[in-house]
Amino acid sequence: MFKKTLIIGCGLIGSSILRAIHSKKLSKSIIVFEKSAKNISRIKKIKSNIRFVKILNNQISDVDLVIICTPMSEYKKIILKLNKNLKSKCLITDVGSTKTNIIKLKNKYLNKKLIWVSSHPIAGSEVSGPEYGSKNLFLNKWCVIIKEKRKIPKKINLLKKFWKKLGSKVILMDSNNHDKIFSITSHLPHLIAYNLIKTAQDSQKIQRKNLIQYSAGGLRDFSRIAASNEIMWRDIFFSNDNIINAINLFSKNLNSFKKIIQSKNNKKLLSKLVNSKKVRKQIILSKQDVAKPDFGRE
Repeated sequence: MFKKTLIIGCGLIGSSILRAIHSKKLSKSIIVFEKSAKNISRIKKIKSNIRFVKILNNQISDVDLVIICTPMSEYKKIILKLNKNLKSKCLITDVGSTKTNIIKLKNKYLNKKLIWVSSHPIAGSEVSGPEYGSKNLFLNKWCVIIKEKRKIPKKINLLKKFWKKLGSKVILMDSNNHDKIFSITSHLPHLIAYNLIKTAQDSQKIQRKNLIQYSAGGLRDFSRIAASNEIMWRDIFFSNDNIINAINLFSKNLNSFKKIIQSKNNKKLLSKLVNSKKVRKQIILSKQDVAKPDFGRE
């Protein structure tokens, strides 16, 4: 598909893309820009025609695909480097979890001769680093491609084909709709997980007892989410304005549960609990998870 691909940032997502490109033979050669010496040594173990660059200069001038896999707070610096060194026919994409901010950023700073079509593969994990990468990470997972008013169908179709070859189910979406959806389905759950763990820590201090050692399934599963990369999630929380509305709605519903429990309203509580179970069925029917008990753990 491509003659030369540049992957900027090679943690979990970047290294998984690298492995998948190599496995599917989607690029004749691959260049990796990665700051971490530890990550570079791990990436070198992947058998591939990989070349590493320490700076983004004229060494990248002939690439025809750039995939940005860094925290979003790094994007501006990267854009300014790409402006100086990329040819105009190159396709740029990213894997950031919020999109309205990225569209604004690239519209403001990106050279108008360059084409950036934003992507969001819904395939992350609580672990980070190239040692956890997998060529099958994107298999049967959604990948959202952001469609803008400026129509570039050839590049969008090329990017769709690329993600499909990596195993993804591709859908087009505008940036505003994307950020509203994922503020609820991804960003709020992570914020709740961080807050729940903080609450457990605070409770442990107040009671002066080691409560966490008795973690049941609920706290255990939330702790997995809260173990995610803190830089990435800081950038997400600061970038998606919709998270405030999501928090307000969550707080409203939490207060509703509080009042029902205080009044011991059996009918209302059972109705809420039964209704909530329907979402789990929807998730399973849409093949976003398996129906096995305990998430299919052995």
